[in-house]
Amino acid sequence: MRRRATLADSAGARLRQEIFDQVRPPGALLAEAAVAREMQISRVPVREALFALERDGLVEFSDTGRAYVKTLRPDDFQELFVLRLALEPLGAQLAAPAIRRDARRLESNLAATRRATSLRELARDDLDFHEAVMEASGHARLARLWKSLRSELELWLAGLQQQLERRTKRTREATVADHEKLLRCFREESPAAVERLMRQHIAAWGECLPTPM
Repeated sequence: MRRRATLADSAGARLRQEIFDQVRPPGALLAEAAVAREMQISRVPVREALFALERDGLVEFSDTGRAYVKTLRPDDFQELFVLRLALEPLGAQLAAPAIRRDARRLESNLAATRRATSLRELARDDLDFHEAVMEASGHARLARLWKSLRSELELWLAGLQQQLERRTKRTREATVADHEKLLRCFREESPAAVERLMRQHIAAWGECLPTPM
């Protein structure tokens, strides 16, 4: 039983990475038998991995039971945007005292973000910054709710960053500048000021959202 769980975890981790790297792009079929042959394991752990990825919002099943890499639709982008706008300003306000005392995690993240060489790395580092803020809030349920969205948010942010990069060619520089501004605010301003700045930071993505049909 434990070996099967380990195989399912391993298969899930590999599929997750391939989805984020777009080795398996949105809409790609994830046929159990083919994936099992590729990974040289049985179909059972592959099936369990696909169900786990469905719960994380990375895989969707058709009416006939076939698994596909999830394609985010305009309504998905809008819903995730609204959730970020609701959760993260509050998280930042609550986190402000703790980060003012110790900002080392955000400083380390900014250093990693400056070194990012791909949009995939940038999206991961970007969300690592926001996850660190949510964890510093000291509000366990708020942080847990945000983390439950993390996988979908990586798809969300990767899609928006690709659009921004095509337009400006300076996505990394803009991300670093925004996060440096947030870090300064955490260090120097009130929790209310931090809440306002985080709200502005998230709201700015609204202009990149695809238009609902």
